[in-house]
Amino acid sequence: MSLVPKNNAITESQDAVQDGNPLFPVFLKLNQLHTVLVGAGNIGLEKLTAILSNSAQAKVTIIAEQISTQVYDLAARFPQVTVLQKTFAEDDLKGANLVVVATGNESLNNYIREVAHQHNLLINVADKPSLCDFYLGSIVQKGDLKIAISTNGKSPTVAKRLKEVLNDNLPQELDTTLQQMSQLRETLSGDFASKVKKLNEVTSILVEPKADISVRKNFNWLIWCSIIASLAITITAFWLKNPDFQSFVQTISPTFYYFLAAGFVFAMIDGAIGMSYGVTSTTFSLTMGIPPATASMGVHLSEIMSNGIAGWMHYRMGNVNWRLFKLLLIPGIIGAVLGAYILSSLEHYSMYTKPVVSLYTLILGCVIFSKAFKGKRKRADKKIKRISLLGFGGGFIDAVGGGGWGSIVLSSLIAGGRNARFSLGTVKLSRFFIAMMSSLTFITMLSHGNHWEAVAGMIIGSALASPIAAKVSNQISTKAIMVSVAVIVILISLYSIEKFIVKIL
Repeated sequence: MSLVPKNNAITESQDAVQDGNPLFPVFLKLNQLHTVLVGAGNIGLEKLTAILSNSAQAKVTIIAEQISTQVYDLAARFPQVTVLQKTFAEDDLKGANLVVVATGNESLNNYIREVAHQHNLLINVADKPSLCDFYLGSIVQKGDLKIAISTNGKSPTVAKRLKEVLNDNLPQELDTTLQQMSQLRETLSGDFASKVKKLNEVTSILVEPKADISVRKNFNWLIWCSIIASLAITITAFWLKNPDFQSFVQTISPTFYYFLAAGFVFAMIDGAIGMSYGVTSTTFSLTMGIPPATASMGVHLSEIMSNGIAGWMHYRMGNVNWRLFKLLLIPGIIGAVLGAYILSSLEHYSMYTKPVVSLYTLILGCVIFSKAFKGKRKRADKKIKRISLLGFGGGFIDAVGGGGWGSIVLSSLIAGGRNARFSLGTVKLSRFFIAMMSSLTFITMLSHGNHWEAVAGMIIGSALASPIAAKVSNQISTKAIMVSVAVIVILISLYSIEKFIVKIL
C-alpha cells in the first residue's frame, strides 16, 4: 500500500508542517513491549535508567561485550531485565519491539540500524539523530502527570534546562488534582458533551486570573460581614427601642450564652479539621454539669442539620457508595438507639456515668493528639469486611459518648482500604439518619426541662458557625488546631475524672 498522499492539498499542508518540529509525540506502554538495549557503558546506563524510571515493569534485554557494574546493579533490582554479555547478532532482535543502541561504535550502530529496519523495528541510537526513528525526550513527572520535552534533536541541553524549570515550578499536588478529577469523571453521567461541560466548569478555577479570584473572595467576605453587621444592628435596635425585648433577653439563663459561644467555637474547629465536634462539645457539657444523656442529646440535635446538608451535597456529587450505606445504616441506627436508650435510662445515675464518658473523651483526645503527628497512612491491602458490626459499634459508642461516629467509622473504613471520598460521603449521609434517630430516642426518654437552654445554645451556635467554618478553614494550621483540641479535651477529661475520684474518697 502506498503512503504517498493522493490529495495535493494534504501534501502541501504536510510540507508546510515540515518547517517546524515534525515529530509526533506518543507515550508507549513499555510494560507491554520488549526493548533490546545494545551497550552497557555509561550511556547504556543512562538509557536503561530512563526506561526503568518511566516504566518499572518494562521488559528489557541488555546486550554488550563489556557491562559496567552500575548496569549489573540496576538490572538486579528488576527481575524482568535480562543481561547478556556477548557480541550483538541479528538473532538478538527476535521478539523485540524497540531497539535502543548505546555503543559508541559507528559501524556497529549502522549495522544494528540496518538489521532493525529489516525486522520493521524502530530504533534509537544515542547521540546520532540521523540514525534515530524516535528520540528519548526529557521527562517531567508529577505522579500520573507526565510531560515529554522535545527539541527535535537540536539541543538536549535546552530540553534538560526546561525539565529543571518545570520540575521546580509544577507542584507535586498536581497528582492529587488528577486523582480527584479521575474520580469525578467516573461519577458523571450523560453524553460526552455534558461530561465535557461539567469538567470545564470544575476546572475553570485553574485558569481564572488571580485578580478575579481575589475579587471574588473579597466579595464573599463582604457578604458575610454584611450579614453579621445586619444582625448586630437589628439586635441593637431591638435592645434600645423595645423594652419587651430587653426583658426577654434578661430572663434567658446565662447557660444559653455559654453554650451558644461553645457551640460556635466547636463547630468552627470541626469545620477546620473535619472532626472533634462531638468530643469537644461533650467534654465541655460534662464540665458544665450537664448529665451525659442530655449532653449527647444536644450534640446529636445540633448535628442533624449540618450532617443532613453535608450528606445531601455528597449525594448530589455522587460520593455515596449505596451498598456501603445500606450496610452501615440499619446497624448504626440500632446501635445509636440502643446507646441512647441505655444512657437515658441511667440519667439518675449520672454521677457514675460521667466519669465513664470522661474516660471515653480522654481516649478520643489521645487519638486526636496522635493523629496530629502521624504521617499519611499507607492504604491497606484488604478492605474491612465486617461493615455491619462496625456500624453498630460506631452508632452505640457515638450515642453513649456524645461523639465518635466519624472518628471510629470513617477512619476504620479508610484504614481498611476504602476509597476516602466515597467513605466520607457515605458516612456523612448515614450520620444524618443516625443522629436523628438517637435524638428522637433521647427526647422521648428524657424528662422535660432537662437543661434545654444548654441544648438550644449549642444548636444555634453550631448553626451560626457552619457557613463560616468553611471560609476560614484553609487559613488555619490543621496540626495546630488538632493539638490544641487534644490538649484541651485531655485536660478537661482528666479534671472531670479527678473530681469524681475526690468525691468518692
